[in-house]
Amino acid sequence: MPAAEEIDGDVFVSPVYLAGSTYTGDPALVPLLDAGFNRLDDDLANIYLSSPDQRIRVGWLPEGEDDCLWRITGHEQPFAPPRWLATFDHYTPVEVVAAFTTALAEDHAHGSNAAIHGRLDSAQAEPLRPLAEAGWRVDHGPYLSVSQPPDRLALVTRINGRLDHHEEISDQRSKWTVGGGASGYSSEWLGTFTTNTPTHLITATMTRLSDPTPVARYKDHLPERNRAAARITPVKPPVPSPLDIQRAAVARSRSTVAKTVIPSPALVYRTTTALPAAATARHR
Repeated sequence: MPAAEEIDGDVFVSPVYLAGSTYTGDPALVPLLDAGFNRLDDDLANIYLSSPDQRIRVGWLPEGEDDCLWRITGHEQPFAPPRWLATFDHYTPVEVVAAFTTALAEDHAHGSNAAIHGRLDSAQAEPLRPLAEAGWRVDHGPYLSVSQPPDRLALVTRINGRLDHHEEISDQRSKWTVGGGASGYSSEWLGTFTTNTPTHLITATMTRLSDPTPVARYKDHLPERNRAAARITPVKPPVPSPLDIQRAAVARSRSTVAKTVIPSPALVYRTTTALPAAATARHR
């Protein structure tokens, strides 16, 4: 866990699906930028990233046309329609998005085609495995597979039947949905993945979703409806190092010496100025 002075928040929150948004994209954008993705900013503060081969595109859209903050696509060729689409809305915890983009960046950094077509060893049920291992309930139905944690404040669904590709890419329907938080404005969030989204990218997202490791937030910014169910602990101030203690002692010593050696102007005046004769006579 980072040192307290490096933590952007005054509390730790767990589970992550109750932490709410930080309204910043840096944790999810930096892995892609470090992997060599190109960046373009528009006049509205939206950010667009693309892989050097233009086959992976990422949009962080705080001033977009809908409630979709993140739109991520994979393409067979630079000018081809998207093969897959992943989205996350404005209230999604950025750590969940960062899990997806970090896995995406790792694929690109290794020159792997897995970011477009997935990995050959990926099983269809793999994304649900980390949820089951974390104690989430997983139910497989004929039409829908559903997973929920014990507190029932997050939900993952997968449609088991085939979907129309055009409907998915146009964001009308999605093979996968993932969400969390108590029902209500700003406390509830949603992400989606289409059928062709590489399963290992979805698995990375589910792994972080079910990871109990707390995340940093400012308490006043936590979604009101999620606070009662979340585990919230204050960020402890950093323990002073021996050098910090020594510096503080030196500072106190200098302050004491200064007060002892340098008298105030008023005191100097009173002790160096003779009393008037009239005043002296009155005190006899």
